[in-house]
Amino acid sequence: MPRANPGTVPEMNEPHWLAWAKQIQAIAQIGLTYTRDPYDRERYEQLRHIAAEIFAAGSDFPLEQVRGLFAGETGYATPKVDTRGVVFREEEILLVREREDGCWTLPGGWADVLESPAESVVREIREESGYETRATKLLAVYDRSKHPHVPPYPHHVYKLFFHCELLGGEPTTSHEITEVGFFKENALPELSVGRVTEGQIHRFFEHRGKPGMATDFD
Repeated sequence: MPRANPGTVPEMNEPHWLAWAKQIQAIAQIGLTYTRDPYDRERYEQLRHIAAEIFAAGSDFPLEQVRGLFAGETGYATPKVDTRGVVFREEEILLVREREDGCWTLPGGWADVLESPAESVVREIREESGYETRATKLLAVYDRSKHPHVPPYPHHVYKLFFHCELLGGEPTTSHEITEVGFFKENALPELSVGRVTEGQIHRFFEHRGKPGMATDFD
């Protein structure tokens, strides 16, 4: 049976309790996937409950909600993939306002099965902003845990940021998005920091000014 790495928790930007909860959950999930021993299964279930209790105690998530999220994860534990589109119009960057928290972010979301990352980000941009685009370059692959995203999130996430060329369309809102707009680098609105940070957006403006820069990664 494959085993999760039992070594020390790698350096993260998030608190230790969050990293520990995720690591315990991963061990439990992998153990429940491969074990055939009923006593081991019971122990892995206990580990999953402990991980949920740690996360709930350190966050605003209700315990039963966390237990439900963890219980829904099956198979070998791997990071989730979030794709985000970086679209410029002259000196301004495209942002959308999330209904959930009232703050602004790059359009994007979870990658879907049977979609490539580029297909995913183009679809997300269209659904969240109304604009048609074409993915032209992978700007960055970031580990959410290594950046100042808040609030804490119960899953480990890789964030893929693509530069996308604006082809057409017009601003359109949705059940998730209340506003769509373009903003200059020195006039950014309040950001949804769980989705994108100000430092990341400044980095993408730097990429715009130096198109030959290599892809960033953690």
